[in-house]
Amino acid sequence: MRITGLYAALATVLILVLAARVIAYRRRHKIGLGDGDDGELRKRIRAHGNAIEYLPFGLILLLLLELNQTVPLLLHVFGIVLIFARLAHAWGVSRHGGISPGRMVGVVLTFAVLLAMALLLLWQWIGWTVITLH
Repeated sequence: MRITGLYAALATVLILVLAARVIAYRRRHKIGLGDGDDGELRKRIRAHGNAIEYLPFGLILLLLLELNQTVPLLLHVFGIVLIFARLAHAWGVSRHGGISPGRMVGVVLTFAVLLAMALLLLWQWIGWTVITLH
């Protein structure tokens, strides 16, 4: 679980940085709840919220793959892509309210790495099931 631990730590730092950006903006502009109809705060909230929505699934999949003794290099590739994708998305959402290159890259890479990990876990399960039934 050392590999997943590395990416869980990096994901936590990212989430805390994004949360701190929301908190600092709220304090500076005296906005308590909601977004105060402030576009900049809305972008910061979504950058943080989106990281919170996707990182847990990625880390759970990564941990399960690690527990299944998946090749460490592949785990690192998945972890790097996941963190890079979430950084790209957060950067894209924070800088632009609409479609942006960072946001598009972040979404595509996030979906791709989540799907790849899920499919690999399904493949491992099928392999395990076939072996245990014989």
